[in-house]
Amino acid sequence: MTKRPLEILDKALNQKPVIVSLKGGREIRGILQGYDVHMNLVLENAEEEIDGVTQKAGTLIVRGDNVIYISPSVE
Repeated sequence: MTKRPLEILDKALNQKPVIVSLKGGREIRGILQGYDVHMNLVLENAEEEIDGVTQKAGTLIVRGDNVIYISPSVE
């Protein structure tokens, strides 16, 4: 049986740490709390490393059209 991408995302990543790569070369780490069919993401405890300095952002909503990929975080 073929699974849909959102079903796979739900089972593999929901409520777990992820790395989100965004357009423009940005990368955000956080805990995936939710998403929708447009790949809009809600990340909790989000942080981004800029020039070697980690900046904490708290809870973020990331617009789906900026997402390049979502990957499980290796922590």
